[in-house]
Amino acid sequence: MIEKQTIVRLMTADDVDGVYKVEVDAFSVPWTKEAFENEVLLNQFAYYLVAEHEGEIVGYCGVWIIMDEAHITNIAVHQSKRGLGIGDALMRHVLELSLTYGALTMTLEVRKSNHLAQNLYRKYGFEAGGIRKNYYTDNQEDALVMWVNLKERYWQ
Repeated sequence: MIEKQTIVRLMTADDVDGVYKVEVDAFSVPWTKEAFENEVLLNQFAYYLVAEHEGEIVGYCGVWIIMDEAHITNIAVHQSKRGLGIGDALMRHVLELSLTYGALTMTLEVRKSNHLAQNLYRKYGFEAGGIRKNYYTDNQEDALVMWVNLKERYWQ
């Protein structure tokens, strides 16, 4: 399985071009390269992970950790590498990172139509917590807000 041949590590400024390639492939309204540069270089609350396979960035996940709350900003895997366990590996690592930095809860938004992603999040204990109406600017689709209580689920 490709997941075993994939390295998940912290993103650096040198990774912006590779992450941007995944971003453009994955989203109809992608973030800019400058947005990723700002996240990595200037946002003291941001942590980004990249999934690297054979020297190429094939996925990434960003999280903001503010005090005891974590918020996933984006998670994406290049279309050519989907279904191979990379998104799952990124989720495991971002949860571990968030717990390491003291997060007790984690939230994210996901398109209401993206059932595949919702299933991945549910695997890690996320539950639906609300709706953000017209959240996505490309088609005004609603976002499902999901959350997980990390303390209850992962702290023993």
